[in-house]
Amino acid sequence: QVQLVESGGGLVQAGGSLRLSCAASGIIFSINAMGWYRQAPGKQRELVAAINSGRTTNYADSVKGRFTISRDNAKNTVYLQMNSLKPEDTAVYYCNADITETYFTHEYNYWGQGTQVTVSS
Repeated sequence: QVQLVESGGGLVQAGGSLRLSCAASGIIFSINAMGWYRQAPGKQRELVAAINSGRTTNYADSVKGRFTISRDNAKNTVYLQMNSLKPEDTAVYYCNADITETYFTHEYNYWGQGTQVTVSS
């Protein structure tokens, strides 16, 4: 089994910064695409940022220019640097990854437990 563990969430004031980390552990043959999603109460879960194995990135329009996604393949970790945070960024942030566990299996999708980010005005 593969486990994704997020960390780095917390309470910050508007304009502040946070850096989220997501580490994958378990039986892993390869990690393909990785991304961050967020979900606020009563709202749909939305894609925030994604990065593939070639380090091509994609961002939601609402965070473009403020957030940066990156990955460290040696550590099986993806990061989300969040700058100039706004109250509307408040949500539970979830790590997501497409992972091939062994040579004999196809790609599976995994979710982390989520980490709370709260931005006060």
